[in-house]
Amino acid sequence: MKDHPLWQLSLVRFREFTREPEAVFWTFFFPILLATGLGIAFRNRAPEKPHIGIVRDLPGSEALTAAIGTDSAFVVEEFDDSTARRALRTAAVALVAVPHRTDSVEYRFDPARSESRTARMMLDQAVQKAAGREDPVRISETTISEKGSRYIDFVVPGLLGMNLMGSGIWGIAFSIVTARNKRLLKRLMATPMSRVHYLLSYLVSRLILLFFEVASLLGFAVLIFGVPMRGSLVTLLLVCLVASVSFGALGLLISSRARTTEGVSGITNLVMMPMWIFSGVFFASSNFPKAAQPFIHILPLTAVNDALRANMLEGAALPQLLPQIGIVALWGAAAFVVALKIFRWR
Repeated sequence: MKDHPLWQLSLVRFREFTREPEAVFWTFFFPILLATGLGIAFRNRAPEKPHIGIVRDLPGSEALTAAIGTDSAFVVEEFDDSTARRALRTAAVALVAVPHRTDSVEYRFDPARSESRTARMMLDQAVQKAAGREDPVRISETTISEKGSRYIDFVVPGLLGMNLMGSGIWGIAFSIVTARNKRLLKRLMATPMSRVHYLLSYLVSRLILLFFEVASLLGFAVLIFGVPMRGSLVTLLLVCLVASVSFGALGLLISSRARTTEGVSGITNLVMMPMWIFSGVFFASSNFPKAAQPFIHILPLTAVNDALRANMLEGAALPQLLPQIGIVALWGAAAFVVALKIFRWR
């Protein structure tokens, strides 16, 4: 077994990786740094207070300022009319209130900004309540805060999927093209090694690194941010295994004919960029138009991210994830077969 070409080639791939500090950093440490930054930026905290501008020196300005100025739900600032317009245009305030009389207020805001729409509703409620309006229906509130609904819980599976894609596609494609440029493939062609063994060695080396890649990011997320792991770890590892092999196969396909690092960089970015944007790494893919959803859901990274989130956050079992795993596996199988047929040593 130790003398088998596939085993020896896989060890070569592994040693090449561990001797590249840049590759180790981007595979293991960059996702952790990214998770740290996003976890701190979007940590649980009280909602930000809407910044409200009031046009001063108008009839009713003082009364309006007095009515809402003591409300702790707002940050209120007075402007003249031209300064208020500029503050609204530059998003320095979410809304500008312009009193016309003591009983008339104009709200200026951009309805395309969600914070402006929220500020408009909150301010109008405060203004009407200050004028003596009483709610006809008594209400009560119950607030909840549960792990799994936070942004960091959503983004960690996306970061894991993105990392599996990046290390699989970029790492393998760039390595093969670099070897082709250095004429190392030409030398290997003269050995008894088969093309299948050479290409499979890249996929096997990915599997060796897979456990450490997954464990480092998820271990950090669970210990530091308390990201839930509600599903089976075996199922999670299976999803990661299929994803890693499939993205590695895409990397083999991309590098099959590319001759320069510039060429493979362009092709790699062309393949990965749509998935970075559409596959729900940092925000839900459902934000895109309904007409684009069929295209989005057949992307391998979308299937990987959906499967990881369903397993980690919802506790989905293997049978529930078979559609997503099937999509990823089909991409990988098709990519490897095509790569095997069109691969060139030179």
